[in-house]
Amino acid sequence: MLLRRLARPLLAVPFIYDGVSTALRPAEHTDAAREGADTVTDTLGVDRLDDTQVALLVRAHGAVTAFAGLLLAVGRTPRTAALALAALTTPLAVVNQPFTSKGDERKEKTLKFVKNLGAIGATVIAGIDLEGRPGMSYRIAQKTSSASKSAQHAVESAEKTGKYAVRNAERTGRYAVQNAKRSATTAQKSASTSARRARKQVERDLRSTVKSARAGAKSARAAAEKAAAKVS
Repeated sequence: MLLRRLARPLLAVPFIYDGVSTALRPAEHTDAAREGADTVTDTLGVDRLDDTQVALLVRAHGAVTAFAGLLLAVGRTPRTAALALAALTTPLAVVNQPFTSKGDERKEKTLKFVKNLGAIGATVIAGIDLEGRPGMSYRIAQKTSSASKSAQHAVESAEKTGKYAVRNAERTGRYAVQNAKRSATTAQKSASTSARRARKQVERDLRSTVKSARAGAKSARAAAEKAAAKVS
């Protein structure tokens, strides 16, 4: 956005100026740097730095600060550059803390300390600026919500599938019972029909046999009568 393109160079200008000034004229900052360096070396239990080493440290700090400010101004890796400036300004705030000083020195350090705190806050804000893109917490919340919705959808789908399976099983069972009843009824009807047909066939055969026997008896009697008549 246009506001970011304007605000970043404005924020970077003091860092570039202070960094270049410190790199070119480190002697103006060696006293404050000496105090901080001595505190660190005494805490670590190592030998203190000499004036040349302190000046080199001040010059390097100024050069890195100017470079990070330049990156922020031109918009190259602005978030990384802003966070680097915040990290580079933190030692200055520690060195310029006014709580152990008195008188005019305390007033001077208070102004520098407040300035350093403001610079740290501004660069941290610039470092976490996502330019309208969703942040990590939002993306995590979205993924969590999406996973929850997916799980809920899966549960609902499983419930629907289970209901459909139960309904299909019930329908299949009912159809099987109905088919079994129909098959039994059909078999019973077929058996009854076959039995009736067999009985009728037996009755027909029996009547035919009786008729044949009667006809044979008549023929035999007629033959016997003829034979008796001839004998007479």
